[in-house]
Amino acid sequence: MAVHAHPDDESSKGAATLARYATEGADVLVVTCTGGERGDVLNPALDRPEVRAELGRVRREEMAHAAAILGVRQRFLGFVDSGLPADGADLPADAFARLTVAEAAAPLIATVREFRPQVLVTYDPSGGYPHPDHVMAHLVARYAFDAAADPSAQPEAGPAWAVSKLYYLASFSRAWFQALHDATRAAGLPSAMDEVLRELPEDLPEPRVTTRVACADHFATRDRALRAHATQVDPDHPFFAHSREIERRVRPTEDYELAEARIRVSLPEDDLFAGLRPARAGRTTGRPPAGSRAGR
Repeated sequence: MAVHAHPDDESSKGAATLARYATEGADVLVVTCTGGERGDVLNPALDRPEVRAELGRVRREEMAHAAAILGVRQRFLGFVDSGLPADGADLPADAFARLTVAEAAAPLIATVREFRPQVLVTYDPSGGYPHPDHVMAHLVARYAFDAAADPSAQPEAGPAWAVSKLYYLASFSRAWFQALHDATRAAGLPSAMDEVLRELPEDLPEPRVTTRVACADHFATRDRALRAHATQVDPDHPFFAHSREIERRVRPTEDYELAEARIRVSLPEDDLFAGLRPARAGRTTGRPPAGSRAGR
């Protein structure tokens, strides 16, 4: 199970991992906390009054398209996008990020107990970047990881379920962009990553990586899913300009931090399901059993 703040986040962060496990037979659920109603329209071709007026509906349609491409299930928790207010400005009264963590986590606890995942993935405490909904999504997922396992917490939500492993995404760090930039230049090709690197703070902390999931075979699926969020993706963004062949060679994984485990683990890992797969003679490693969830 992957917990994200808005539609499109699942396709820009960890999407190739989701596609890999879905292809291998895992039952993957993406939980989207808000509808993205207050997001900007980042594709100039779609920045039109009629699109902005129906942005909530449009983004739900985009999410359904992206989920189909990734081969995953998806569920909205039903909260309202907080937007990204200017410094010092108040959040809207109905904003997701204004709720208490317990209130916002209630439907996620119920979803965890219903879906019964083995693995839960979300953002680190920073939210990945300081959007209030990303920070809140982290808090909600962290709270639900604990509360879903506690029979005394929200008993009306069904029998308790203990998720075995909690991961934080370590997507698109400065080191990721730098590696793609350097490899592109070394190949004698122009790099569009200069623009991105200039915008990133020099002192941006690098995430702690415990787990690298090989998923280069699914980068094309990731790109298709991201493009499905057409209002949120500028097709001329530098991300789409670099060579996928170079990316597969120098950064063939998506990376994670194991934040907590209820099973014995051995780090580093190359699989979110490490320690969870049944030991069966003749069984190849790296393939979750059909019916497992990554989810579970």
